[in-house]
Amino acid sequence: MRCKEVINICDGCRLGYVADVELRLPDGQVCAIIVYGPCRFFGLFGRGEEYYIPWECIQRIGDDIILIDKPFQRRDPACERRQRRKWRGA
Repeated sequence: MRCKEVINICDGCRLGYVADVELRLPDGQVCAIIVYGPCRFFGLFGRGEEYYIPWECIQRIGDDIILIDKPFQRRDPACERRQRRKWRGA
């Protein structure tokens, strides 16, 4: 599963590649997959936030990709800048 790319069918966004899985040990059941966020500035400043995707959100697992159906709240950089200016001015 590590070399499979995860794509969200809600917005068509590529989330990244499967980095880890969460297992329920007594049963051996997969609970979720974890996808690391994108690298920041060539990997020098770490990574973005990771995505925790419950097994119920996975729609299809193919040879190369995993399709999920989970709406994520995206941060709008323009909105964040406005919020920072608003707080500085107050």
